[in-house]
Amino acid sequence: MMPGSDETIGLIAGGGQFPLMVADAVRKQGLRMVAVAHHGETDPLLAEKADEVVWIKLGQLGHLIKAFKKRGIRNAIMAGTITKKRMFENIRPDLKGLTVISKLAVFHDDDILRAVAGELASEDIEIVSSTYYLPELLAPPGCLTRKRPSKPEKEDIDFGWKVAKELGRLDIGQCVVVRKKTVLALEAIDGTDETILRGGRLGRESAVVIKVSKPDQDLRFDVPTVGIETLKAMSRVKASVLALEAGKTLMFDRPEMITYADRAGISIVCR
Repeated sequence: MMPGSDETIGLIAGGGQFPLMVADAVRKQGLRMVAVAHHGETDPLLAEKADEVVWIKLGQLGHLIKAFKKRGIRNAIMAGTITKKRMFENIRPDLKGLTVISKLAVFHDDDILRAVAGELASEDIEIVSSTYYLPELLAPPGCLTRKRPSKPEKEDIDFGWKVAKELGRLDIGQCVVVRKKTVLALEAIDGTDETILRGGRLGRESAVVIKVSKPDQDLRFDVPTVGIETLKAMSRVKASVLALEAGKTLMFDRPEMITYADRAGISIVCR
């Protein structure tokens, strides 16, 4: 069920610019927004964009649910990142959070997010797609840049795509760096940009970066994202192609990304 025009929308905010963009988009629709933000992750600027912000620590699921139920929230959006390394340092679960954690056999992203979504659903709070108000951010199909991949680069995309999908199936990461049909780097806890730098240094130049959704990814709350920083990382190691999954990848600042890529001689391909 999608939010009605008279509802207050909840936002479960992580880090980065996406929660800010979601808040802006929701308010442009004339809707009220209550955000639950995470200390050490969420940009404090969110307080200027949401009607109300409640701050919690990572793992305080009970606090989150109480904040939404107290304000009559029935539909909520998950947006933004949680720095994976912080999950081993700053997590402060409350009783509800501990209950959810104790049920998990492994701490994979999808397992955690689905468990949280399940707990919210049991409290009559539905998670709706994070792209519902911003469909224009999804990558369109085709080559977006003046420079198109060469034949060897297309072969690397095909090869790396299969590897990236398998990596996603194992819920390890979403990004792979390849060159000459050789895997240079696989994304793990360090994230996409560090993966690009690791792989690019090994490839020396002309590395191909592939980022895809996981085969069973729940796009309500876990959408692959790229932005200018992705391209800056590629430029530092002279990587040549960024291949994305169309309709399932968020591109922040797409016009700026395309301009930057054209200047840097990088191809951006979505398929």
